[in-house]
Amino acid sequence: MPTKHAKVPEPLAEGAITTRAEKKQVEERVAIGANVVYETIRREGEDELERRSSALAWSGLAAGLSMGFSFVAEAALDAHLPNAPWRPLISRLGYCVGFLIVILGRQQLFTENTLTVILPILLRKDRKTLFNVARLWSVVLSSNLIGTALFAYCIAYIRFFDPTMQQSFHDIGVAHLGVGFSTALMRAIFAGWLIALMVWLLPGAETSRVSVIIIITYLVGLANLNHIIAGSTTMFYLVATHSMSLAQYFARFFVPTLLGNIIGGVSMVAALGHAQVVGAKS
Repeated sequence: MPTKHAKVPEPLAEGAITTRAEKKQVEERVAIGANVVYETIRREGEDELERRSSALAWSGLAAGLSMGFSFVAEAALDAHLPNAPWRPLISRLGYCVGFLIVILGRQQLFTENTLTVILPILLRKDRKTLFNVARLWSVVLSSNLIGTALFAYCIAYIRFFDPTMQQSFHDIGVAHLGVGFSTALMRAIFAGWLIALMVWLLPGAETSRVSVIIIITYLVGLANLNHIIAGSTTMFYLVATHSMSLAQYFARFFVPTLLGNIIGGVSMVAALGHAQVVGAKS
């Protein structure tokens, strides 16, 4: 009489996962794909392009004012630290403050828009989208700069900070001068690259959003990279205190920094990210 053999269990389709709870734990720990990040940012860009110019302007003005707190925080730390070689390692942490306020507060910052609104135009390539991107960029950039100028002139003329802080304001501003056009351009390209990469990282960061913002912006500040909005607060302070002219601001800072931030944000991240996702689908 033939013996009954015990039934051999089939191999598990999902490795060692045997319960729903374990499967859920795995799903929670799997990193989201590049296509998910891409779609998240693209949809954010679409939403921004649909916003009215007045809403963009007020949000951009708020962002420009908020970025001034990077200048204040860095100067406050600088003023209270001893004159030692490691001083910038601590004081440059203040550079992150304005970015934290702007990004977590969902305010319009020009360098973020170099990524989010570029993805829709890379997909559609039509005049309407191009015009909309130009409208958004011009409104956000101008309102950001107005906000930084108002903040800088306020702290320059209404001297409610002590003399030590005022001296730190001046020293931080002067430290950004003395470089040529090509150097300022390259520094701005890397700054635009890093800020746009930060935007690319945030959708998958979840509870680590604050850490990502601090790490990336701290690197920008510590490396003396040029950011068109954060740096404009510093430069406008020098203009307000007659340490440089408005013409020097545009020639030595604004033009190379704006070009560099756009190049870094668009070509280094948006175009490559677009090619990575769209190329995988073709």
